[in-house]
Amino acid sequence: MRQLEGKSAMITAAASGIGRATAITLAKRGASVMLADIALGAAEAVAAEIRSEGGVAEAIHCDIGEEAQIKAAIDATVSTFGKIDILHNNAALLDPEVFAEDVDITTISTEAWDRTMQVTLRGTMLGCKYAVIEMKKTGGGSIVNTSSMYGVSAFYRQSAYGVAKGAIITLTEYVATSFGRDNIRCNAIAPSMIRTPILAEIIPEALIKLNEDSVLLPFLGEPQDMANVVAFLASEEARYLTGLVIKADGGSTSHLATYADARRFYDGA
Repeated sequence: MRQLEGKSAMITAAASGIGRATAITLAKRGASVMLADIALGAAEAVAAEIRSEGGVAEAIHCDIGEEAQIKAAIDATVSTFGKIDILHNNAALLDPEVFAEDVDITTISTEAWDRTMQVTLRGTMLGCKYAVIEMKKTGGGSIVNTSSMYGVSAFYRQSAYGVAKGAIITLTEYVATSFGRDNIRCNAIAPSMIRTPILAEIIPEALIKLNEDSVLLPFLGEPQDMANVVAFLASEEARYLTGLVIKADGGSTSHLATYADARRFYDGA
């Protein structure tokens, strides 16, 4: 499957989890990929892995909380591969200290709230901004933003994270609306809890089990499940799809809140 032959892509937070799976998947489908991550060594290791399998990949340090670094990463993608056809805005602020403080709006500090918006929301906007500027020069492209099920429906905690992810959905629609006539598509995925390496570091096991209980399928999603959706949205097979949010959540946000309790009541499971 080489649907992305001749395309170039940049993925943020590409050193692990969804970003890593997406980078590998896009490369396998023919794209040249720039792996942008704050953890440069880990991103370089993934790039080397891709090259060892015959793919084309480079890595660059990028903190999406810093505008200059986002622009530099986009510029490096263009200078290295000649253009940017695909951008996966996947990075977000996942600092365990901020997550611990992000209980509700009465407890979170203004500094932690602003930092969440600066990295997760503004960083995504800036990725779109500089990618659009370059994509307009070459006849279009595809942007895929990573939102969250917490941006679709409110959770009991993580209000700053959820608000930022909800705003990314609206941002996606605005980018799609503003630049569709430039042949630039912008879509988003809204994952549920995904089994990434960082999951156990920031989420208690009991909460992971709670989320697993609310998925309609008999398993939690893996990074590859998200990468497959991103690769589809980036391809010409999705050329008539823009302004969409795909809830890649195993049905987590499709049912009544009593689903898990009702399943146990009727089925004993």
